[in-house]
Amino acid sequence: MFLTTLCYIEKDDCYLMLHRVKKENDLNHDKWIGVGGKFEAGEMPEECMLREVKEETGLTLTSYRARGVITFISNEWGIEYMHLFTADQFTGEMTDCDEGELVWVPKKEIKDLKLWEGDKIFLRLLDECEEYFSLKLVYEGDTLVDKKLIIAGKEQKAE
Repeated sequence: MFLTTLCYIEKDDCYLMLHRVKKENDLNHDKWIGVGGKFEAGEMPEECMLREVKEETGLTLTSYRARGVITFISNEWGIEYMHLFTADQFTGEMTDCDEGELVWVPKKEIKDLKLWEGDKIFLRLLDECEEYFSLKLVYEGDTLVDKKLIIAGKEQKAE
């Protein structure tokens, strides 16, 4: 089991997306994801997210919001609890990322990128849902086989 964060940074109706093409043996190889990574010992979710964003982009977030928690269950890599954030203000200059290519992608075009199936669900929720949510995504290999969504204490349809 491991803990991670993921942040979608917004600017001009775009999200900053990371096309994971640089690392060897990368679970996310050739997929498009937000910016984030694994917790270091003693970090709280916000500390992890801020550190990872700075390391991967060079940007310092000045306005961000926790949006949900995603539970990933995989027959190949185990269990991951990911804290999901969005951010809409930052300072600094963007730097190169050693994990892939950083690209500002218009939100309306993101669904056309090579994404994990479950990512499509929570990306839609980021645009449609203001409340904090919990989403469970179960994978067998790269195939999403089950999902469960809870918003405000009530199970919802996860599409």
